[in-house]
Amino acid sequence: MKDAAGPITLRGMTRAALFGALTAVGAFILIPIPPVPVTLQTLFLYLAASTLGGALGAWSQTVYLLLGIIGLPVFAGGKAGLGVLIGPTGGYLLGFVPAAWIAGHLIALKARPGFAWVAFSLAAGTACLYGTGVAQLAVVGKLGLAKALTVGILPFLPGDVLKIAAATGIFLKVRDRLKR
Repeated sequence: MKDAAGPITLRGMTRAALFGALTAVGAFILIPIPPVPVTLQTLFLYLAASTLGGALGAWSQTVYLLLGIIGLPVFAGGKAGLGVLIGPTGGYLLGFVPAAWIAGHLIALKARPGFAWVAFSLAAGTACLYGTGVAQLAVVGKLGLAKALTVGILPFLPGDVLKIAAATGIFLKVRDRLKR
């Protein structure tokens, strides 16, 4: 396998596993806003996508999902199991993988992206995440599209803007020290 940054190595897979674990830690830092809690999971998703690239960023989030599927309580609120992924809020979790892939690949399109490009790339990944989350919330949660958009995006916009800005700043500070 190859990513935009080059071949995927054991070091890269180890970093992906680490970011999967960090995403799990982010699930425990939450503000319980029904039906979808606000967590720090997306901050680690953004850091994984920006520092690891698209393929490894997506792998990191796959690792995270697999930890939850096998029964480790790594989803928000200490939940676990496949039932969480097929429940009303599971679309957000499932959206972590393509969101990381999209954001990481967009960032890699520029040799040395600046703040605006990295933030745009992370926002594009977030749009994918919102799309999968709202779709499942509307269908499985039986909220309808208008209500799902209202409760599934609006409460998260301010926090996601801050998390995107923070992740972008962190990435730009450390990118020269990173060896992908």
